[in-house]
Amino acid sequence: MRHGAAIRLESVDFDYGEMAMHFDLAVEPSSVVTIIGPSGSGKSTLLNLIAGFEPAKSGRVLIDGKDVTHAAPAERPVSMVFQENNLFAHLDVSANVGLGRRPDLRLDEADRVDVAEAIRKVGLAGKERRKPEALSGGERQRVAIARALVRNRPVLLLDEAFASLGPALRHEMLELVETLQRETGMTVVMVTHHPHDALRVPSTLVFLDNGRIAAIGPAQKLLSDQGPPLLRKYLGSKDSDL
Repeated sequence: MRHGAAIRLESVDFDYGEMAMHFDLAVEPSSVVTIIGPSGSGKSTLLNLIAGFEPAKSGRVLIDGKDVTHAAPAERPVSMVFQENNLFAHLDVSANVGLGRRPDLRLDEADRVDVAEAIRKVGLAGKERRKPEALSGGERQRVAIARALVRNRPVLLLDEAFASLGPALRHEMLELVETLQRETGMTVVMVTHHPHDALRVPSTLVFLDNGRIAAIGPAQKLLSDQGPPLLRKYLGSKDSDL
């Protein structure tokens, strides 16, 4: 089992158009954090600041105690899975997963063993030679997760990775993430527009509003009737997720 890494954003400022965003956030190693909030509140931006796809205007981003504020995405100990799984249509499952280990696909025997194991872990054993067009939406996302697994990074970021899936498939994928997190100990930070996903994967909930963290705490508590008024107001328009 590998372990997750702590994440810390210290007074990180970022300007998104006319919105001035500000984040102070500490994520414990090997924990799961779910980020929710209205559209445009900064959910994806927060992930992009951690991953390095957006540069902080000021402040510091630390991962596993190391200052990565100015490090390129490839230099950060992070893997990211997006809503669009970014699979290559001409490559089969094994090759798409193998890209996570070596972009040139020059895999040695140890690499091939790890790729096969990642495919098995996400429940796609026997489908190694299938192309993306022959897979369901849920299976394509499993490939994307397997590709992230073989990168052996201690932090996994999920940016609305399951938003395009129906409820049953989305819940299935959340169960997969919970199982993989438990097995690997990795730190998981996921953005979702379904607030109660946070209850399917026991997590710390971070609620964003207008580019700032408006509430943070155990999901079970914040999503209860005792949650803060601003969050309850937001949840009032999300009752279909209950």
